[in-house]
Amino acid sequence: MSTTPTLVDTHAAHLATGVTPALLRSWLHRGKLTHHGHDHRGRALVDLAEVHNHTQAKAA
Repeated sequence: MSTTPTLVDTHAAHLATGVTPALLRSWLHRGKLTHHGHDHRGRALVDLAEVHNHTQAKAA
């Protein structure tokens, strides 16, 4: 079963995970996160669950 991703901008992802927006943009650039477009302010949109998963994998 496929779930709908929770798309948030890099600032909201930072507030939820503590990962800086600059690091999130770096992960996007390197292909470690999936890019889901931009919001109305031009911020990159990411799947919050994917950010959590990547953060957990880095901690392990």
